[in-house]
Parts: sequence; C-alpha cells; structure tokens
Amino acid sequence: MNKCLSTYKPVKTFEFSAKALKLLFDNKKVSPYLDFETPDFIYNNDFEYNIKQISISGVQVKYSLKLEQNTLKLTEVGGRYILKPIPVGRFQHLEIAPENEHLTMQIASQIFKIETAQNTLIYFKNSQPAYLVKRFDIKEDGTKWLQEDFSQIKQVTRQSNGENYKYEGSYEEIAALIKRYCGAWQIEIERFYKVILFNYLFSNGDAHLKNFSLIQTKFNDFRLSPAYDLLCTFLHTPNEPALALDLFSGDYYSDSYNVLGYYSYTDFFEFGIKIGIPKNRVERIMLDFSKKSSTVKMMIDNSFLSEEIKEIYWNQYQNRLRGYLYKL
Repeated sequence: MNKCLSTYKPVKTFEFSAKALKLLFDNKKVSPYLDFETPDFIYNNDFEYNIKQISISGVQVKYSLKLEQNTLKLTEVGGRYILKPIPVGRFQHLEIAPENEHLTMQIASQIFKIETAQNTLIYFKNSQPAYLVKRFDIKEDGTKWLQEDFSQIKQVTRQSNGENYKYEGSYEEIAALIKRYCGAWQIEIERFYKVILFNYLFSNGDAHLKNFSLIQTKFNDFRLSPAYDLLCTFLHTPNEPALALDLFSGDYYSDSYNVLGYYSYTDFFEFGIKIGIPKNRVERIMLDFSKKSSTVKMMIDNSFLSEEIKEIYWNQYQNRLRGYLYKL
C-alpha cells in the first residue's frame, strides 16, 4: 500500500496526499523526489567541532529551498523550506533521523493536536531520505514575522555564557517569560505545557532554550511559535537526561522526585499548577496525554522506520508513560 510521505494516509500511487499538497505546497503538484542529489558540504574544523557536541542539532546540515512552479530548488535567498538530510556524526542510528523527526512531529500534530511546523519526508534523486519543514516565519509577501527564541529573549549567548548557553535555564523560567511577553498568556502557557509533556513522553531530550520561540502575530502581539525540532533523541543518545532543562527553577525538586529519582505524575501536575494553569485544566491535559497509547502504536507501526527501530521507539514511549502515570 502506498502512503503519503507527510500524513501517512493511503494514496493510490507514490505521491503526496491532497491534504499534504495543500498544507505544504499551496496545492501545487510536487514530486516526492527532489530533482538533485544529496548536496556536498565542506567538512571543516568547525563542523568537526560541532559533531562532538551533545546536541543532535549540532550535527545537522540544513539547506534552504524555495518552490519554483512545482519544483523545490536549493536557494541562498528567499527560502521557504528547510531541508535536513541524514546527519553526519558519532551518534547512534543517524540514518533514521529524518524518519524519526517526521514521525515524532506527526504524532504531536495528528494525535495530540499540538500545533507544529508543516513537515514531510522527501527523497533525493538517489532515494536517500531527508526531512523537509515549511517555514512558519515567512509572510505571504516574502517578509518575515519577528521571531525570537528563548536564548535571545533571556539574552544568553555562547560568547557571554559559554558553550552550554542553550541549556541554562528551566521550563518554569520559560513559562515566566511567556507570561511576561504574551498578552493571551493563559492560552500560550497551556500550549507550552503540552509540548513539555510531549517531550518527556517521547524522549525528546534536546528541547533547549533555542527550541522554543515567540513569534509576532498580525495584531503585533506575540504568541508561542508552532513546535519544531521534535524527535525521539533517545534513539540517537540513549544516555541523555530525561529533559534538556529542569522543570523547576532554582534547586527545587518535588518530594516525589527526591524519592524516585525521576519525574512522575506529581512533578508534571505541580509544574502545571506552578506556571499558572487551573487545576481542572492540568488534570484534563494530563489525562489526555495518558490515553492515546493505542493510537500512538498505530502511527508508529505505520511509519517509515524499520521494524527494529519501531520496537525501540514504542518500548521507550511505554517506559516513559509508566513513569508519567506513577503516583508515589
């Protein structure tokens, strides 16, 4: 059976579904194959340094694409898409990184209704897969919406704070900044909370300050940007911490965490309350994240991952779900 490279929905032939063409390419008939081979890149000292870093994003070479008529073309200016080929580096299973990110993003959007950047798998001319994401910061006239990630909002940089600047902070601190800069913060804080729960359950251990952003709206206020860079980093770095940042600011840990040594229901419930979400909403959101297991299994099984990796992905999700549900 053929299935859409973006939505996993059945299609008659190997092509994008009508829904994918609408969301990604403004209804233009785009091929699932790019008309060029994997681009070459310069392997230099800077790249050698980057691939030694703990972040998967540090090994990711990215290319800018634009759509000319029905064809995606490499471009240095005016790009509306970001293309991420298979990374190069020393992490595990990097050959499935595009499928990993695509699956995780689709689970977030289709199953948990998290707003994400529009994305798909796509193939180079030689049939090597890549991950393609549509930029959400570009207006119809080609200009950009103002967007700042939370390292910029916090004003922390590599120069001022060192190499690990992206990991200096907590999710509670990000929530406080959302409250400060978003007029409708009650809505945005719930969107943020859902992404935190998702990252824990799907073992995205690299959700650092730069992977959350505020973006300008047409009303000139700010909202949390669509989620991006969601992937199960456990597949590539299985020994990393459960979350890239601490849940709480300072040296605070819940009594449950101090006993168990890992985040569980108590921590996420307390976090939701602490960042300003009403108790009944926290309970509803947490419950919603606890009862989608069968649907998640179906999407994993329907993905383009190998059977071996599907099993690892599923087992890790089940492990995290048990921890998430545990009450001391």
